[in-house]
Amino acid sequence: QVQLVESGGGLVQPGGSLRLSCAASGRIFSFYAMGWYRQAPGKQRELVAAITSGITRGTSTNYADSVKGRFTISRDNAKNTVYLQMNSLKPEDTAVYYCNYNTVYWGQGTQVTVSS
Repeated sequence: QVQLVESGGGLVQPGGSLRLSCAASGRIFSFYAMGWYRQAPGKQRELVAAITSGITRGTSTNYADSVKGRFTISRDNAKNTVYLQMNSLKPEDTAVYYCNYNTVYWGQGTQVTVSS
């Protein structure tokens, strides 16, 4: 089993920044990809960003077009933690953000609200 615990969500004004963290525990293998998804009210869950392990080859990342240039995903394999740095936040970024491990395991989600 794998447990994922997100933190760092909250209320921020448009143009502000937040950093989300996701700590993984349990049967963790660092060579699996990790990612962040989000789900806004009335919408489907969507991929925000994903990152490979970087163990066998250089780390690669993938971003939704809507967040490219504003969000940065990173990971610390020694700490089994993945981060999402979110800058220049917009009201449309408001959603529950979920951490994902190996496309199978999910965290409980953390609320991000962008509003003035």
